[in-house]
Amino acid sequence: MTGAPHVPVLIDQVIEALSPKPGDVMVDATFGAGGYTRAILAAGAEVIGLDRDPTVRPHAEAVANDFPGKFGLVETPFGDMAEAVDRPVDGVVFDIGVSSMQIDEADRGFSFLRDGPLDMRMSGSGPTAADLVNTWDHGPLAHILKQYGEERQSGRVATAILRRRVERPFERTLDLAEVVEKALGGRRGAPIHPATRTFQALRIAVNDELGELERGLAAAEAALKPGGRLAVVTFHSLEDRIVKAFLAERSGNAPGGSRHLPQAAATRAPSFTLLFKGARGGTEAEIAANPRARSAKLRAAVRTEAPAWGVAA
Repeated sequence: MTGAPHVPVLIDQVIEALSPKPGDVMVDATFGAGGYTRAILAAGAEVIGLDRDPTVRPHAEAVANDFPGKFGLVETPFGDMAEAVDRPVDGVVFDIGVSSMQIDEADRGFSFLRDGPLDMRMSGSGPTAADLVNTWDHGPLAHILKQYGEERQSGRVATAILRRRVERPFERTLDLAEVVEKALGGRRGAPIHPATRTFQALRIAVNDELGELERGLAAAEAALKPGGRLAVVTFHSLEDRIVKAFLAERSGNAPGGSRHLPQAAATRAPSFTLLFKGARGGTEAEIAANPRARSAKLRAAVRTEAPAWGVAA
């Protein structure tokens, strides 16, 4: 693990949205290095931390030692929050996407700039990114590159991957990054690395990140008490789109009704009220100090007394 300190993004805005106080019980659904958890605990609340990444254990142990009796970690995906949290809670916070700790550790295989095994699994179990690029057919592979990576030349990248894997399978991150870069004609002064979108798409697919987010939001809705607060930080438009649609639907603000539950949206009582309109980003000072804050968006809402809507069919 890197020794660099982990800086929680939008920490002041998140704590303002959650408004923790003594006696509250809150869920940090993406514990990571425990930045949000420590701030919530410092305000006097208790925290149940969730994380499917087993490498966060040392951070969890440190928090538990600093706040005895106030914190516990459950190693689970946040989509399984209902099984992990056995009581109504006063707040839930999500920090969506891959963490800087995971990217910085080459052996995790998330980075196209550091050589490591082509893994990308947050939990350490299940199929790896290497399994996907070495076994998937052209159609499904091109689809996820376009859908999850928003790669405009997804077909070309998928073709290059399939051609190369005939010679030998992909095993390393830099090997895949080089193939993608050549397929897209090199960098030529591009603002982002040519492999950025491909690596993002594979990571999302390996970890079912968008499906997990949908399940996690519904689980938070069910876990929150009336008056409980939900805060979600995203870093990419794919994730923010899901959160925006969820909160618009559940607060009765979805234009033209619900895409998933068109009849229910018209008849069900809102399960949330928006804490503020739209999304909030980082301050100029925070962005200058922490570049990750540049793309961060916070959305927040307060749970009503209406029944939870549950997961869309």
